[in-house]
Amino acid sequence: MTTRETSAVDTEVVVVGAGYAGLTTAWRLADAGVDVVVLEAAGRVGGRVFSQVSRSGVRLDLGGQWIGPSQRRFHALADRFGCRTFPTWETGRHVEIRADGTRVDYAGGAPDAGPGIEEYERVTALLDALARTVDLERPWSTPRFAEFDALSAEDFFRAETADEDARLRLALTVQGVWCAEPREISFFHVLFYLASGGGYEQLMETRGCAQDARFSDGADAVAHALAKSLDGRIRLGDPVLSIRQTAHGVAVTTGHTVVRARRAVVAVPPAAVERITFDPVLPPGRRGWVRHSPMGRVAKVHAVYEEPFWRAAGRSGIATLYGDSPVGVVFDNSPEDASRGVLVAFVYGDRLDRWAAGTDSGRRREVLAALSAVAGTRADRPVDYVEKIWPRVGWTIGGYECFVTPGGWTRYGRDGWREPSGLVHWAGTETASVWNGYIDGAISSGERAAAEVVGALAAVRQPG
Repeated sequence: MTTRETSAVDTEVVVVGAGYAGLTTAWRLADAGVDVVVLEAAGRVGGRVFSQVSRSGVRLDLGGQWIGPSQRRFHALADRFGCRTFPTWETGRHVEIRADGTRVDYAGGAPDAGPGIEEYERVTALLDALARTVDLERPWSTPRFAEFDALSAEDFFRAETADEDARLRLALTVQGVWCAEPREISFFHVLFYLASGGGYEQLMETRGCAQDARFSDGADAVAHALAKSLDGRIRLGDPVLSIRQTAHGVAVTTGHTVVRARRAVVAVPPAAVERITFDPVLPPGRRGWVRHSPMGRVAKVHAVYEEPFWRAAGRSGIATLYGDSPVGVVFDNSPEDASRGVLVAFVYGDRLDRWAAGTDSGRRREVLAALSAVAGTRADRPVDYVEKIWPRVGWTIGGYECFVTPGGWTRYGRDGWREPSGLVHWAGTETASVWNGYIDGAISSGERAAAEVVGALAAVRQPG
């Protein structure tokens, strides 16, 4: 990689963004013999996947971190570059802390009984049935597409069940998966996403599902390996200011240089696209899609301890919390060798808005109180505490992914989701058909975008 400043660069294709989507795009293009330059605003690769070693010597995944068995593209890259994984810790009793403060210990995916559980399971089974009708390649061809897209998830939940406890459980699902509130997200997008990931259980559970395993050297280890294979083609700390299409190609301007190319691939979240000036302006479908695709709101908070003491007490460290706590979900994020104990707490949506506005000490106090309720009073005394409030991250502006607001798919999906805008192609996990919103989806989007560009370049080279 290089951050060398030059006044102008000529290449065949310029890729904007060095997250998994952009890196995969560039890697595939280079493998096809296409000259490529990657521009990345941040001083690192990986995008929304970012790990670092804490003061206590533990590598923490501050962004995306998990890999599941059916995420085949991610596994293939991990295997290619020798990036090892290990199973997510889930041994022992899980914890549910209900809205009234009741604490329930349980084993398995969910408590066997409790307020709203039966109705919650009925509605989630219905969600799976409806998701099976979704056309992942042409979402607008799905039966009842416009009807479902006109609704928010909250609209559907309220119409389907009067059980307030069931709706609380459904709301935590929306918060945990999309980092948004049920009122904010298109119900069709919920169904599309469930279909994309293989169903409700695949998204929610651990073993054999989306949270199955973690990376020994951090989830960005594969991204760093990809970047190393692209050595000399990546310019870090070079945010794109504008993209101009001309009769001869594209001119991509940063604070340091102008990159002239035949095609561009933009591989950043829709929210980040708004920071780039396009000439000519993007088509109405793409502009509308961006406006209807806000980024989720989430913070990941890691508390590090001398040891994973909860394991000795027969606890898994996995918890779901309702009520007034800012924390919604907790996992055991300890290193593979258990040389330290790590609990990671997720703060989502409206809870994040309130919690993030507090003082540093106040935020810490609230999170540690939640962890103490989950794992015992020793959780109040970590040796290290690390917050990553993603809406405050300069180039990402939230996490984990964008979601689509009601009406967004109907009005702008066909033309705005991933249709090229002239010489500008689109990548990013939000453009994926399979595992949309996940690292695997980012990888597949890069493969698709690279194939589009290679095809377009080949068509131009054909005689006549």
